[in-house]
Amino acid sequence: MEDKSEFLCGVVEGFYGRPWSVEQRKVLFQWMQRWGLNTYLYGPKDDLKHRLLWRELYSPEEEAQLKTLVREAELRGLRFVYALSPGQDMVFSSSCDLTLLKRKLRQVTELGCQAFALLFDDIDHSLSQADSEAFSSFAHAQVSVANEIFRFLGEPSVFLFCPTEYCGSLCSPSVAKSPYLLTVGEDLLPGISVIWTGSKVISRELSADSLVEVQNVLQRPLLVWDNLHANDYDSRRVFLGPFKGRPPSLRSQLQGLLLNPNCEFEANYIPLHTLGHWHRTGAQILKGGAGQYCPEEALSAALQDWMEELSQPLQPGRQVRPSELGSSGSISKSADNPPTSRGSKLKPPLGTERWDDFPSAVPPSATPATKQGGAEDMPTDRGEGCEETRPEEAREREREGQGEKEREGGEEGERARKKDQGPGRGVLEKGQGRGLGGGKAPLSEKEVRLLVGLYFLPHEHGRPGQSLLQDLTWLKTNSHCVSANGKKGPPPKVEEWRVRAGRFLAACDDVARLHVSVVNSVNRAVLYDLYPYIWDLRNTVLVAKAFVSWLDGRVLNDTQSLSSWRNCFHWCGVAMGADVLGVESEPWVFKGGLSGEVQMLLPIGTSTELFTHPPPLFPTCRLYNIRPFQLKDKVELYRMVRQLHLKTQGKQDSALPHPDLIGDRYLGASLALCPEYSFVLEDELGVCGGALGVLDVRSFSKRYQASWLPAMRDKYPTRPHGGAQEALLQFQEEQADYPDSLLYHFPSQVWLDALPELVDCSLTRSLLTALLTALKANDADRALLLQAPRACSVTCCPRIGSGWSSWPSWASWRSCGERRGPGRAWSWAGCCRRCHPPPPSSSPVPTPNTPNPPPLFYGSCY
Repeated sequence: MEDKSEFLCGVVEGFYGRPWSVEQRKVLFQWMQRWGLNTYLYGPKDDLKHRLLWRELYSPEEEAQLKTLVREAELRGLRFVYALSPGQDMVFSSSCDLTLLKRKLRQVTELGCQAFALLFDDIDHSLSQADSEAFSSFAHAQVSVANEIFRFLGEPSVFLFCPTEYCGSLCSPSVAKSPYLLTVGEDLLPGISVIWTGSKVISRELSADSLVEVQNVLQRPLLVWDNLHANDYDSRRVFLGPFKGRPPSLRSQLQGLLLNPNCEFEANYIPLHTLGHWHRTGAQILKGGAGQYCPEEALSAALQDWMEELSQPLQPGRQVRPSELGSSGSISKSADNPPTSRGSKLKPPLGTERWDDFPSAVPPSATPATKQGGAEDMPTDRGEGCEETRPEEAREREREGQGEKEREGGEEGERARKKDQGPGRGVLEKGQGRGLGGGKAPLSEKEVRLLVGLYFLPHEHGRPGQSLLQDLTWLKTNSHCVSANGKKGPPPKVEEWRVRAGRFLAACDDVARLHVSVVNSVNRAVLYDLYPYIWDLRNTVLVAKAFVSWLDGRVLNDTQSLSSWRNCFHWCGVAMGADVLGVESEPWVFKGGLSGEVQMLLPIGTSTELFTHPPPLFPTCRLYNIRPFQLKDKVELYRMVRQLHLKTQGKQDSALPHPDLIGDRYLGASLALCPEYSFVLEDELGVCGGALGVLDVRSFSKRYQASWLPAMRDKYPTRPHGGAQEALLQFQEEQADYPDSLLYHFPSQVWLDALPELVDCSLTRSLLTALLTALKANDADRALLLQAPRACSVTCCPRIGSGWSSWPSWASWRSCGERRGPGRAWSWAGCCRRCHPPPPSSSPVPTPNTPNPPPLFYGSCY
């Protein structure tokens, strides 16, 4: 490893976020040895003693861990490169700081490390007053320190320098004319290698011509820090695709190439496997042998090997017994909370905690044995046949028991009898997908290929992702063919629309099944690393699937096509989102990946807060579906609302004068007068949630008075001292006229509720999002959100799907997470005064403090 001519190829742990554990790094070294890689660079940004607290020495425990890694790398034939990032607060002219830097590197040298790197990336270009007096430029200050440290360490064979201008897009005014790079090239000692990422921070391709230009300026070969698979800038993206876009012939012009991969360790098997293939192919070419690197062939080979890895019953973090390791897997104490803003490189906007931030979480009822069992024992909702009782299993047994009690009651037992044969459930139909009692099993090859295709590369979707976007784009653009009004398209066009819709719905079902398979996977390490991503995509395609199902026969034909939501973001499905601003734009220009692009194709796609939220602590493998309401769903919706009402009131069915009373009170009018804006959430047992909407409250109120109330008078005739009279009064009271000032801001109305046994509360948000998508498609602007029957309240929904700049677009919404009654009722609120212009009249919007308010409060502002 002392040969300076050796091409350095391997891994740089240089991302923002939680550092890998010691056990994960040991597994990494095994992979690297197996695949012919030779170099590992230690530089996790959130290891405090690597960057923020770089002056501090490692503790004895941390020294032991670092020494273990250095020895492990040596045993595997790998070069261990230790990197330090002192540039954030170092005073370059300070002899004290220089002494502390030498002391820190001397400590690492004594542990056996012989290769080093100084990183000055992602820092401010400005100099302190003392440095301004000592150095002529920022580059001179950095070069002076780097040269001093290089000599102090005895001019090691591998010493790397990462400049502040580390890619073409950061060079001012250009690579060839950058004063900073010119100074580095002239003054940096020849034995020091310079790190470069390419034309961009995350370069789509690396070309020989661009590298030659940089080498001429820096006067030395480059070492490429490759961010192709880095995902720390987007909490909704992970990259499982092959190493590509870098011809193996580049080896002759470089000193090395190190891949900075995904934060999630288990997600890096294919990227590193294919990197090894690329490295071996390049070596063969340099030796004059025949060889050609094909990313598709390398991917196929990596997939076969990964299948074996996925079949192993591994625990999160690759730990055999978590109790044997310390609470922190990193060499030094890492930051508890990752940065909340992205620097000039890859610093992520991690405002949302990821699901894998809670590896040791246990339910409150867990026994001591369960708590000691580590992350492997973390429960998942596996349905029937599980060894432990989970909330969803209790729910199933409860429903079965209720079904037995209610079978003699006719419609009350209908849900229990239909739980395995509900029509129109797509992915939920009997015989499709995985059963709930199958336990843990490895992913199939088809599922793994689908997973890779959905999470491919930052500048490129795999075939499944491309197909999903292209079909949704076409269906949206041609939805006028199946509109509810206007002239429909020719029969062949309608048939084509429905065929492509069926293909899209089937693709969404595949994603839902993949989510279940990942949760059921025997490899829990992969589950923990990949679940947040597949869960996020599952929720997004649930909304998209519901929307496409709703379009047929319900969407209104738009006469103003140029401003239609159908033509918004027309680039989706044709090119990656980041390509809108140019071929070489950075991937973080458009965030969200495949999930984000599906989101942007929906009418309310700009309402990001509806789509991005933390995943549940405990994953569920139940199959859920959101679809438009069908007439046969009325019985189950009525039953659900009646049960929720009775639980809240602590009453029995016998206390109701009529079994339909609660359903008619809260749902009946909407289901009868505007069923086209109704959606249901269902699982294998049947309907477990519902969302109903009214497009125009004014028109709805007139129809309510003209047709619905007379029908209710016939259904509940007036009787002296009877409960029906009270019920009829309730109907009349609850439809009191809303003030014009309120309807000006919120012309539409939404009702939402679900069973309290739902483990994943994000499903109710997805249900609401599906309904708001339909309302927005037919020109709804803002809506009131009603929560019933457990909480008599109306909540303001800010402008639905507003533009990027003219409206805050749900920015003031927040989930209260408050448990109301027997179940979870999530509420969102928008601040009327901040988010909306004043109404044409001077009358204020009523608030809960208004004297004698109507039974339902308005505009709850938190």
